[in-house]
Amino acid sequence: MPTPTRTHLSDLRGITRLAIDASQGIAGIVEHMHRTVQSAPLPIGKAQANRTRGITGFVYRSVRGGMHVVGRGIDMSLAPLMALLPEGESTPARDAFLAAVNGVYGDYLVRTGNPLALEMELRLRGRRLDPDEPARTFDPEADAAPGGKLLLLVHGLCMNDRQWTREGHDHGRALADEHGYTPLYLRYNTGLRIAANGRSLADLLERVTRRWPVPVEEIVILGHSMGGLVARGACHHGQEVGHTWLKRLRKLMFLGTPHHGAPLERGGHRLDFVMDLSPYSAPFTQIGKTRSAGIKALRHGNVSLHATDVVPLPEGVPCYAAAATLAERRGAIAERLLGDGLVPLDSALGLHPDPARTLELPKTRQWIGYGMGHLELLSRPEVYAQLSKWLASRS
Repeated sequence: MPTPTRTHLSDLRGITRLAIDASQGIAGIVEHMHRTVQSAPLPIGKAQANRTRGITGFVYRSVRGGMHVVGRGIDMSLAPLMALLPEGESTPARDAFLAAVNGVYGDYLVRTGNPLALEMELRLRGRRLDPDEPARTFDPEADAAPGGKLLLLVHGLCMNDRQWTREGHDHGRALADEHGYTPLYLRYNTGLRIAANGRSLADLLERVTRRWPVPVEEIVILGHSMGGLVARGACHHGQEVGHTWLKRLRKLMFLGTPHHGAPLERGGHRLDFVMDLSPYSAPFTQIGKTRSAGIKALRHGNVSLHATDVVPLPEGVPCYAAAATLAERRGAIAERLLGDGLVPLDSALGLHPDPARTLELPKTRQWIGYGMGHLELLSRPEVYAQLSKWLASRS
């Protein structure tokens, strides 16, 4: 049996809080349904108030209150033990769990102070990079000396930095070794708004580049899925506040990035709307509406705090887009219905029916992989070959 650590205890506290919150939420849904049945409204119309009254209301309040007391008691009993236990190392399985939970409920975890909430950080060879003293992260016996060429990799929704390695291949490490870059991997809470993560990334890059052990000559960013939107959000914020790291940004490469949104989130939003039409189904929309702000931002691929803003690609920075489709060849059905299983082809290439919203990506900087899915963009050799070609090009 493994020795308990502070990490184990922190996770237990976070999971307990989440379980109690979920139980209280379920109790609220049941009460809402109870209230609806009591009032017997028409099948179509506005939902009734979700709180019951009298003895019934007292029972539901007692249930929720009891859950709160139990959860609070467990949390308070575990808190004093934190200082008594040693720090613990994370595992790939734990990192994957945290990434998934943060992707779905990340904004809620932050709002409620849950220990499961991830903080944004840069990582080098699996170790957290100190943004104020980055030189301390380098192991002189295991790592190459820090160079002036940085390759930043930004993962997608519900993922983490470890998951750039797929089927034994890591685009970041391979590109860095072949072209002489120092690879840095971002780890972040994908449940937060894309614009908020973009702002945090821009600020983090400004801190790191100012304190990098050697002068930073160039920065290249590779973003997969939501990661590409976060990178665009960072550029947008950096331009607004005059960050200096943008002057060193040489290339921006996207892998399956939903520049104009993903249909699964738009479908979820429409389902919420339909279920809200009936007071009998409306209580259940509370479950779907708890999905994170990060997921909701994927409805239209918003990278700005203002949903209506049209944010162009960063001026003067060559941008490249690799897209995938499950179809074996290009066609209208494959583009509109299939895509890579998550992102339509046009969205990944920055194309939009409204010319004003179409991103300026020349055909020479677009690439389409046929017969491959969204996650296969992380491992297929033909994708790596194209990324390497783009990285080596002078434009």
